[in-house]
Amino acid sequence: MVVAGRRKSIAFFIALGAGLISVILLLYIGWVLLNWRSGILLFLGVLLLAMIIAGVVLNTAFLVREIRRNEQHDAFINAVTHELKTPVAAIRLYLETLQTRAVDEAKRKEFYGIMLDESDRLLTTIEQVLRTGRMGAASRKLNILPIDLVGVVGECMARARTLYNIRPESLEYRPGPPVTILGDMDEVRAAISNLIENAVKYSGSDVKVTVETTRTDGKYVLLRVTDQGAGIPSTELKRIFKRFYRAPGSLAARVKGIGLGLYIVRSVAKRHGGRAWAESEGPGRGSTFVLQLPVAK
Repeated sequence: MVVAGRRKSIAFFIALGAGLISVILLLYIGWVLLNWRSGILLFLGVLLLAMIIAGVVLNTAFLVREIRRNEQHDAFINAVTHELKTPVAAIRLYLETLQTRAVDEAKRKEFYGIMLDESDRLLTTIEQVLRTGRMGAASRKLNILPIDLVGVVGECMARARTLYNIRPESLEYRPGPPVTILGDMDEVRAAISNLIENAVKYSGSDVKVTVETTRTDGKYVLLRVTDQGAGIPSTELKRIFKRFYRAPGSLAARVKGIGLGLYIVRSVAKRHGGRAWAESEGPGRGSTFVLQLPVAK
């Protein structure tokens, strides 16, 4: 209901802007027909008309942008609330069970494992939010150090295998020649982890992800993460990197997240003098995410 109401608001402001411009044009055409012999008045009229139309267009664009931004913020708050509340509720439930009932040792270990997993999920969500805030701070400087990119990618892949309990062959690594970049280890690791884990989550039940690193023209190294999952419509390829944005679709609705992972990836790329983009042939045909970083001289 809320989304439908906002769409109606956007449609209303667009229709209002188009209607005002139409009325202005009709009045102006009539005015020109009556005063076509007066050159100075005609010039001033054209100038005034351009200013009025520009003002209407800018005002409409601003209102539509604000409505969409509020919609994104509400979606983000709902997602964060869910991502924080769910693991806390699960941990509390298992703790109450351990406190009130006699549980055998095997079951107790199982409960401990579940609570640790939920704690990791909770910490990941909090870290994503905090990292986004740190990247938005202009005063925050990078801690630049030489980084063995191939080694960091291997560490991130090992973490993803453990975190999502997937078979080694489901997550394949094709490392290129050893390459060193200059960057902030914490941020680079976060960007790579987000790309790999994002590919795993959006692959569905049959995970088949390939990660490879290649050098280009001696100046940059490309990290390519390819999955055989849900795919991305061409209209969404740029929008998915926006803050709080989550691609539509049935699989996306089931995937846990708050819409910050890819935003962090692109932010890290820009802060390190690189780029990040996505490639896909369409829904159901998989996707490839590319992280481009400059090679250390």
